[in-house]
Amino acid sequence: MGYSATRLDRLVSKKLSISKREVQTLIAQRRVLVNDVPASFASLPIKQFTRVTVDKTDIQNNHALYLMLNKPKGVVCATKDKQHKTVIDLLPYDFKDQLHIAGRLDLNSTGLVLLTNDGEWSRQLSDANCGVLKRYRVRLAKPISHEYIKAFAEGMHFAYENIHTRPVELKILSEFEAELSLQEGRYHQIKRMFGRFRNQVLALHRYAIGDYQLPPSILPGQSKQILSIMPFDHAN
Repeated sequence: MGYSATRLDRLVSKKLSISKREVQTLIAQRRVLVNDVPASFASLPIKQFTRVTVDKTDIQNNHALYLMLNKPKGVVCATKDKQHKTVIDLLPYDFKDQLHIAGRLDLNSTGLVLLTNDGEWSRQLSDANCGVLKRYRVRLAKPISHEYIKAFAEGMHFAYENIHTRPVELKILSEFEAELSLQEGRYHQIKRMFGRFRNQVLALHRYAIGDYQLPPSILPGQSKQILSIMPFDHAN
């Protein structure tokens, strides 16, 4: 979900229900400020978080919000759902209806989910071609062998989508547990890759997206505001 810039005169005209010619008059009278600076021309592109005031009254003053949430099992990554509780339902914020989900998990998976009202940031994270590393821990029904490591590193062909997955780094932790790092988020990708070995995924937990790691202090169902935004770690 992205946000495209809009012209200053179009924004002010819509917000104040006045004509664009009237907006131009306001601009000429230096009564329209953009980020606290008098606007100089009507076609100035206004982005999602650009502050616009007319006669010292805010016309647009959106603030970027970024959250991390520890998703419990049985909660869906959706804004609304008739059958299950959603990640949005878990948030205590009054403005949660403005948020959308960046980097989804399926119903039975747990762990780190990022939420934001910043469309560009969300798009960058959610785009499968952006190459942001996502890290998971997985527990399986059958023992894991070193044969898995080679197969995951080579990627796998999914006939339904007619795609070949990017290489996935697999680290075996124990007989039934492993860690994975992957750059994509194809439909049930991890479960399908282990499915090639007829090995069922019993538990899947995401603990990191790029440089954002889920701290132990955030318990399942809890969330925390991200105050310092870091650029995403794009793998080569």
